[in-house]
Amino acid sequence: MHVVKHIAVIPGDGVGPEVTAQAVRVLAAAAAKHHLSLELETLDLGAEHYLRDGTTLPSGELRRLRTTKDAILFGAIGDPRIADPRYAKEILLALRFELDLYINLRPVKCLDARCCPLKRCEPSDIDFVVFRENTEGPYVSVGGVLRRGTADEVSINEDINTRKGVERIVRAAFDYAATHGNCKVTMADKANAMPHAHDLWQRVFREVGADYPGVARQHLFVDTLALHLVKDPAQFKVIVTNNLFGDIISDLGAALQGGVGMAPSANLHPGQVSLFEPVHGSAPDLAGKGIANPIGSILSVALMLRHLEAPQAADDVEAAVARLFPANLLPVEVGGTATTAAIGDFVTACV
Repeated sequence: MHVVKHIAVIPGDGVGPEVTAQAVRVLAAAAAKHHLSLELETLDLGAEHYLRDGTTLPSGELRRLRTTKDAILFGAIGDPRIADPRYAKEILLALRFELDLYINLRPVKCLDARCCPLKRCEPSDIDFVVFRENTEGPYVSVGGVLRRGTADEVSINEDINTRKGVERIVRAAFDYAATHGNCKVTMADKANAMPHAHDLWQRVFREVGADYPGVARQHLFVDTLALHLVKDPAQFKVIVTNNLFGDIISDLGAALQGGVGMAPSANLHPGQVSLFEPVHGSAPDLAGKGIANPIGSILSVALMLRHLEAPQAADDVEAAVARLFPANLLPVEVGGTATTAAIGDFVTACV
Protein backbone atom coordinates (compact mmCIF):
# COMPACT_ATOMS: atom_id res chain seq x y z
CA MET A 1 0.00 0.00 0.00
CA HIS A 2 1.38 3.38 -1.04
CA VAL A 3 1.50 6.19 1.47
CA VAL A 4 -0.10 9.31 0.04
CA LYS A 5 2.10 12.40 0.19
CA HIS A 6 0.21 15.68 0.46
CA ILE A 7 1.66 18.67 -1.38
CA ALA A 8 0.54 22.29 -1.34
CA VAL A 9 1.24 24.18 -4.57
CA ILE A 10 1.53 27.97 -4.32
CA PRO A 11 2.19 29.37 -7.83
CA GLY A 12 2.27 32.97 -6.57
CA ASP A 13 2.94 35.97 -8.78
CA GLY A 14 4.59 37.04 -12.04
CA VAL A 15 6.25 34.10 -13.77
CA GLY A 16 5.54 31.90 -10.75
CA PRO A 17 2.38 30.31 -12.21
CA GLU A 18 4.11 29.67 -15.55
CA VAL A 19 7.18 27.88 -14.19
CA THR A 20 5.20 26.08 -11.49
CA ALA A 21 2.84 24.67 -14.12
CA GLN A 22 5.78 23.01 -15.89
CA ALA A 23 7.22 21.76 -12.60
CA VAL A 24 3.89 20.17 -11.70
CA ARG A 25 3.77 18.42 -15.09
CA VAL A 26 7.23 16.97 -14.47
CA LEU A 27 6.24 15.95 -10.94
CA ALA A 28 3.17 14.13 -12.27
CA ALA A 29 5.28 12.26 -14.83
CA ALA A 30 7.85 11.20 -12.21
CA ALA A 31 5.10 10.13 -9.82
CA ALA A 32 3.41 8.03 -12.49
CA LYS A 33 6.66 6.33 -13.50
CA HIS A 34 7.61 5.46 -9.93
CA HIS A 35 4.08 4.71 -8.69
CA LEU A 36 4.10 7.50 -6.14
CA SER A 37 0.81 8.50 -4.56
CA LEU A 38 0.67 12.30 -4.43
CA GLU A 39 -2.22 14.57 -3.61
CA LEU A 40 -1.76 18.18 -4.75
CA GLU A 41 -3.72 21.18 -3.51
CA THR A 42 -3.23 24.50 -5.30
CA LEU A 43 -3.52 27.49 -2.97
CA ASP A 44 -4.57 30.96 -4.08
CA LEU A 45 -1.96 32.91 -2.14
CA GLY A 46 -0.36 35.91 -3.77
CA ALA A 47 -1.04 39.32 -5.25
CA GLU A 48 -4.50 38.62 -6.65
CA HIS A 49 -5.68 37.28 -3.31
CA TYR A 50 -4.16 40.23 -1.47
CA LEU A 51 -5.69 42.78 -3.85
CA ARG A 52 -9.11 41.19 -3.43
CA ASP A 53 -9.35 41.23 0.34
CA GLY A 54 -6.13 42.64 1.81
CA THR A 55 -5.02 39.35 3.40
CA THR A 56 -1.81 37.45 2.86
CA LEU A 57 -2.06 34.15 4.74
CA PRO A 58 -5.57 33.26 5.95
CA SER A 59 -5.99 32.65 9.66
CA GLY A 60 -5.03 29.10 10.55
CA GLU A 61 -3.30 28.41 7.22
CA LEU A 62 0.16 27.93 8.72
CA ARG A 63 -1.18 25.43 11.24
CA ARG A 64 -3.02 23.58 8.45
CA LEU A 65 0.10 23.40 6.30
CA ARG A 66 2.17 22.21 9.26
CA THR A 67 -0.24 19.45 10.21
CA THR A 68 -1.66 18.25 6.88
CA LYS A 69 1.09 18.67 4.25
CA ASP A 70 4.36 16.90 3.56
CA ALA A 71 5.77 19.54 1.23
CA ILE A 72 5.06 22.91 -0.36
CA LEU A 73 5.99 23.75 -3.97
CA PHE A 74 6.32 27.53 -4.25
CA GLY A 75 6.54 29.69 -7.37
CA ALA A 76 7.47 33.31 -6.73
CA ILE A 77 6.19 36.31 -4.81
CA GLY A 78 6.08 40.00 -5.68
CA ASP A 79 3.86 42.26 -7.76
CA PRO A 80 4.52 45.88 -8.85
CA ARG A 81 0.93 46.77 -7.96
CA ILE A 82 1.75 46.23 -4.27
CA ALA A 83 4.34 48.64 -2.95
CA ASP A 84 4.21 47.51 0.69
CA PRO A 85 7.11 45.02 1.24
CA ARG A 86 5.20 43.48 4.14
CA TYR A 87 2.98 41.73 1.61
CA ALA A 88 5.73 39.39 0.40
CA LYS A 89 7.25 39.07 3.87
CA GLU A 90 3.96 37.94 5.37
CA ILE A 91 3.76 35.08 2.87
CA LEU A 92 7.20 33.67 2.05
CA LEU A 93 9.15 34.73 5.15
CA ALA A 94 6.23 33.72 7.35
CA LEU A 95 6.34 30.24 5.82
CA ARG A 96 10.08 30.00 6.44
CA PHE A 97 10.01 31.37 9.98
CA GLU A 98 6.75 29.98 11.34
CA LEU A 99 7.37 26.50 9.92
CA ASP A 100 10.94 26.74 11.31
CA LEU A 101 12.53 25.88 7.96
CA TYR A 102 16.02 26.53 9.25
CA ILE A 103 17.97 25.01 6.35
CA ASN A 104 18.00 26.86 3.07
CA LEU A 105 19.73 24.37 0.79
CA ARG A 106 20.87 25.74 -2.54
CA PRO A 107 22.68 23.36 -4.90
CA VAL A 108 24.95 25.09 -7.41
CA LYS A 109 25.72 22.91 -10.42
CA CYS A 110 26.58 24.02 -13.93
CA LEU A 111 24.88 21.79 -16.48
CA ASP A 112 26.56 23.04 -19.65
CA ALA A 113 29.60 25.14 -20.55
CA ARG A 114 27.36 27.54 -22.46
CA CYS A 115 25.69 28.50 -19.17
CA CYS A 116 28.82 29.49 -17.29
CA PRO A 117 30.10 33.09 -17.57
CA LEU A 118 33.64 32.18 -16.43
CA LYS A 119 36.49 31.69 -18.89
CA ARG A 120 38.44 28.42 -18.82
CA CYS A 121 35.92 26.83 -16.48
CA GLU A 122 34.40 23.41 -17.10
CA PRO A 123 30.89 22.52 -15.93
CA SER A 124 32.42 19.96 -13.56
CA ASP A 125 34.24 22.81 -11.81
CA ILE A 126 30.95 24.21 -10.49
CA ASP A 127 29.29 21.66 -8.24
CA PHE A 128 28.70 22.68 -4.63
CA VAL A 129 25.89 23.31 -2.17
CA VAL A 130 25.19 26.29 0.07
CA PHE A 131 23.69 25.77 3.52
CA ARG A 132 22.14 29.13 4.38
CA GLU A 133 20.76 29.68 7.87
CA ASN A 134 17.14 30.54 7.16
CA THR A 135 15.43 31.84 10.31
CA GLU A 136 17.76 34.38 11.94
CA GLY A 137 20.02 37.29 11.00
CA PRO A 138 18.70 40.69 9.90
CA TYR A 139 15.66 39.01 8.34
CA VAL A 140 13.87 38.80 11.69
CA SER A 141 13.44 42.61 11.51
CA VAL A 142 14.65 43.49 14.99
CA GLY A 143 15.41 47.21 14.90
CA GLY A 144 13.79 50.53 14.29
CA VAL A 145 14.03 54.07 12.98
CA LEU A 146 14.56 57.27 14.97
CA ARG A 147 13.83 60.74 13.54
CA ARG A 148 12.60 59.26 10.26
CA GLY A 149 12.81 61.55 7.26
CA THR A 150 15.11 64.08 8.90
CA ALA A 151 18.79 64.85 8.49
CA ASP A 152 19.37 63.16 11.85
CA GLU A 153 17.64 59.88 10.96
CA VAL A 154 19.02 56.74 12.62
CA SER A 155 18.07 53.34 11.17
CA ILE A 156 19.02 50.06 12.86
CA ASN A 157 18.60 46.41 11.90
CA GLU A 158 20.02 43.88 14.33
CA ASP A 159 21.85 40.74 13.19
CA ILE A 160 20.37 38.00 15.38
CA ASN A 161 22.44 34.83 15.90
CA THR A 162 21.59 32.20 18.50
CA ARG A 163 23.67 29.27 19.63
CA LYS A 164 20.81 26.91 18.71
CA GLY A 165 20.34 28.45 15.26
CA VAL A 166 24.02 28.50 14.37
CA GLU A 167 24.73 25.02 15.67
CA ARG A 168 21.90 23.29 13.86
CA ILE A 169 22.76 24.76 10.44
CA VAL A 170 26.47 24.06 10.88
CA ARG A 171 25.71 20.49 11.94
CA ALA A 172 23.41 20.04 8.94
CA ALA A 173 26.27 21.07 6.65
CA PHE A 174 28.68 18.62 8.28
CA ASP A 175 26.09 15.83 8.16
CA TYR A 176 25.68 16.45 4.44
CA ALA A 177 29.43 16.43 3.87
CA ALA A 178 29.88 13.23 5.86
CA THR A 179 27.27 11.43 3.77
CA HIS A 180 28.68 12.73 0.47
CA GLY A 181 32.22 11.42 0.63
CA ASN A 182 33.54 13.50 3.54
CA CYS A 183 33.85 16.53 1.30
CA LYS A 184 35.16 19.82 2.65
CA VAL A 185 32.95 22.27 4.56
CA THR A 186 33.70 25.97 4.18
CA MET A 187 32.19 28.40 6.70
CA ALA A 188 31.94 32.10 5.82
CA ASP A 189 31.42 34.96 8.25
CA LYS A 190 32.67 38.50 8.84
CA ALA A 191 34.02 38.17 12.37
CA ASN A 192 36.74 40.74 11.68
CA ALA A 193 34.01 43.39 11.35
CA MET A 194 31.26 41.79 13.49
CA PRO A 195 33.22 40.24 16.38
CA HIS A 196 30.28 39.58 18.68
CA ALA A 197 27.82 37.87 16.32
CA HIS A 198 30.29 36.07 14.12
CA ASP A 199 32.70 34.92 16.78
CA LEU A 200 29.79 32.66 17.74
CA TRP A 201 29.89 31.19 14.22
CA GLN A 202 33.63 30.56 14.46
CA ARG A 203 33.40 28.85 17.85
CA VAL A 204 30.47 26.66 16.82
CA PHE A 205 32.19 25.74 13.55
CA ARG A 206 35.28 24.53 15.42
CA GLU A 207 33.32 22.66 18.06
CA VAL A 208 30.89 20.94 15.70
CA GLY A 209 33.64 20.22 13.19
CA ALA A 210 35.54 18.28 15.84
CA ASP A 211 32.69 15.74 15.81
CA TYR A 212 33.47 15.00 12.12
CA PRO A 213 37.16 14.08 11.98
CA GLY A 214 36.84 12.79 8.41
CA VAL A 215 35.53 16.11 7.03
CA ALA A 216 37.99 18.84 6.09
CA ARG A 217 37.22 22.33 7.40
CA GLN A 218 37.93 25.74 5.97
CA HIS A 219 37.07 29.23 7.21
CA LEU A 220 36.90 32.29 4.94
CA PHE A 221 35.60 35.78 5.43
CA VAL A 222 32.64 36.21 3.14
CA ASP A 223 34.30 38.79 0.87
CA THR A 224 37.21 36.40 0.35
CA LEU A 225 34.76 33.59 -0.36
CA ALA A 226 33.08 35.70 -3.05
CA LEU A 227 36.45 36.35 -4.67
CA HIS A 228 37.42 32.67 -4.71
CA LEU A 229 34.04 31.56 -6.01
CA VAL A 230 34.79 33.56 -9.14
CA LYS A 231 38.48 32.67 -9.39
CA ASP A 232 38.34 28.96 -8.52
CA PRO A 233 34.86 27.57 -7.79
CA ALA A 234 36.07 23.96 -8.10
CA GLN A 235 37.63 24.08 -4.62
CA PHE A 236 34.22 24.33 -2.90
CA LYS A 237 31.86 21.48 -2.08
CA VAL A 238 29.80 22.54 0.97
CA ILE A 239 29.46 26.17 2.09
CA VAL A 240 27.66 27.13 5.30
CA THR A 241 26.92 30.69 6.31
CA ASN A 242 24.36 33.00 7.84
CA ASN A 243 21.08 34.21 6.41
CA LEU A 244 22.26 37.44 4.78
CA PHE A 245 25.54 36.14 3.40
CA GLY A 246 23.87 32.93 2.22
CA ASP A 247 21.33 34.97 0.27
CA ILE A 248 24.10 36.84 -1.51
CA ILE A 249 26.50 33.94 -2.06
CA SER A 250 23.82 31.64 -3.44
CA ASP A 251 22.83 34.26 -6.02
CA LEU A 252 26.48 34.49 -7.03
CA GLY A 253 26.35 30.72 -7.34
CA ALA A 254 23.24 31.00 -9.50
CA ALA A 255 25.18 33.29 -11.85
CA LEU A 256 27.83 30.58 -12.19
CA GLN A 257 25.04 28.19 -13.24
CA GLY A 258 23.76 30.54 -15.91
CA GLY A 259 21.26 32.67 -14.01
CA VAL A 260 18.71 32.63 -11.24
CA GLY A 261 16.27 30.74 -13.45
CA MET A 262 18.61 27.74 -13.37
CA ALA A 263 18.78 27.54 -9.58
CA PRO A 264 16.58 25.42 -7.28
CA SER A 265 16.32 25.63 -3.52
CA ALA A 266 14.88 23.77 -0.57
CA ASN A 267 13.70 25.30 2.72
CA LEU A 268 13.98 22.35 5.07
CA HIS A 269 13.18 21.15 8.52
CA PRO A 270 14.06 17.44 8.42
CA GLY A 271 11.07 15.27 9.26
CA GLN A 272 8.58 18.12 8.89
CA VAL A 273 6.74 19.90 6.09
CA SER A 274 9.30 21.74 3.95
CA LEU A 275 9.14 24.24 1.10
CA PHE A 276 10.73 24.04 -2.35
CA GLU A 277 11.14 26.96 -4.75
CA PRO A 278 13.30 28.32 -7.56
CA VAL A 279 15.77 30.98 -6.48
CA HIS A 280 14.41 33.60 -8.89
CA GLY A 281 11.80 36.21 -8.08
CA SER A 282 8.52 36.95 -9.80
CA ALA A 283 10.10 38.80 -12.78
CA PRO A 284 6.89 40.66 -13.72
CA ASP A 285 8.53 42.01 -16.90
CA LEU A 286 8.73 38.42 -18.22
CA ALA A 287 5.28 37.29 -17.12
CA GLY A 288 2.97 36.17 -19.89
CA LYS A 289 5.66 36.06 -22.57
CA GLY A 290 6.28 32.31 -22.40
CA ILE A 291 10.05 32.68 -22.06
CA ALA A 292 10.59 32.34 -18.30
CA ASN A 293 13.11 29.66 -17.41
CA PRO A 294 11.37 26.77 -15.57
CA ILE A 295 14.54 24.77 -14.87
CA GLY A 296 14.96 26.10 -11.32
CA SER A 297 11.38 25.18 -10.52
CA ILE A 298 11.71 21.73 -12.10
CA LEU A 299 14.94 21.02 -10.20
CA SER A 300 13.18 22.16 -7.02
CA VAL A 301 10.77 19.30 -7.68
CA ALA A 302 13.76 16.95 -7.65
CA LEU A 303 14.76 18.32 -4.24
CA MET A 304 11.20 17.84 -3.05
CA LEU A 305 11.16 14.23 -4.25
CA ARG A 306 14.29 13.56 -2.19
CA HIS A 307 12.56 15.05 0.84
CA LEU A 308 9.61 12.74 0.14
CA GLU A 309 12.03 9.77 0.11
CA ALA A 310 11.76 9.13 -3.63
CA PRO A 311 15.43 9.44 -4.66
CA GLN A 312 15.10 7.46 -7.91
CA ALA A 313 12.34 9.78 -9.10
CA ALA A 314 14.54 12.75 -8.18
CA ASP A 315 17.45 11.27 -10.14
CA ASP A 316 15.20 10.87 -13.19
CA VAL A 317 14.09 14.50 -13.05
CA GLU A 318 17.68 15.74 -12.80
CA ALA A 319 18.78 13.47 -15.64
CA ALA A 320 15.92 14.69 -17.83
CA VAL A 321 16.91 18.32 -17.23
CA ALA A 322 20.53 17.52 -18.12
CA ARG A 323 19.36 16.16 -21.50
CA LEU A 324 18.06 19.59 -22.50
CA PHE A 325 21.52 20.86 -23.35
CA PRO A 326 22.73 18.10 -25.73
CA ALA A 327 19.36 18.60 -27.47
CA ASN A 328 20.14 22.34 -27.79
CA LEU A 329 17.01 23.29 -25.87
CA LEU A 330 18.52 26.26 -24.07
CA PRO A 331 16.38 28.74 -22.15
CA VAL A 332 16.30 32.33 -23.32
CA GLU A 333 18.05 33.25 -20.06
CA VAL A 334 21.27 31.61 -21.25
CA GLY A 335 21.05 32.73 -24.85
CA GLY A 336 18.79 30.04 -26.25
CA THR A 337 15.33 30.18 -27.80
CA ALA A 338 13.45 27.44 -25.92
CA THR A 339 10.14 28.57 -24.48
CA THR A 340 8.87 27.77 -21.01
CA ALA A 341 6.44 25.21 -22.43
CA ALA A 342 9.01 23.62 -24.76
CA ILE A 343 11.35 22.97 -21.83
CA GLY A 344 8.48 21.52 -19.81
CA ASP A 345 7.40 19.33 -22.71
CA PHE A 346 10.89 17.92 -23.19
CA VAL A 347 11.64 17.23 -19.54
CA THR A 348 8.22 15.68 -18.97
CA ALA A 349 8.75 13.34 -21.93
CA CYS A 350 12.24 12.37 -20.73
CA VAL A 351 11.44 11.60 -17.10
